Amino acid sequence: MTISMYQASVPLFIQGLKGLKGVLAKGAALAEARKFDPANLLTARLAPDMFTLTRQVQIACDFAKGAAGRLAGAELPVFEDKEQSFADLESRVDKTVEYLQGLSPAAIDGSEDRIIELNRRGEIVSFRGIEYLLGQAVPNFYFHCTAAYAILRSNGVDVGKKDYIGPA
Repeated sequence: MTISMYQASVPLFIQGLKGLKGVLAKGAALAEARKFDPANLLTARLAPDMFTLTRQVQIACDFAKGAAGRLAGAELPVFEDKEQSFADLESRVDKTVEYLQGLSPAAIDGSEDRIIELNRRGEIVSFRGIEYLLGQAVPNFYFHCTAAYAILRSNGVDVGKKDYIGPA
């Protein structure tokens, strides 16, 4: 049995992004209820050498759209990384989901052997599609979603596994 590259990417990314949007909404609600500056959460980090909540969300979205788009051979949308509020971040998630929903299974299925080239700090690295999806894109996507969730949780936002997983 062969893996469906579409099923292993787009639905998984959409579900994760919906969960991410849900935890962001809970973060915004906590800031509003407790009347503190939402920037306290948006700029929070798990450790001094880790990215902020805002950057974690941006990168999670970038991995989702980048992976699916590259596998489909589609043009990637460019988001400018200017989000400064929870509403901005939720909008970015929505734009990412909208892009993913526009990719057809036919464009992605069969991309297991498509060569995906990435520029990493000036060096071009190449992966077969399946290696890129399962060894790079999916783990990185979940890493950044998890970091965003953990930042909010560690700052008092009442989220749990059900929130992280999001609606099926």
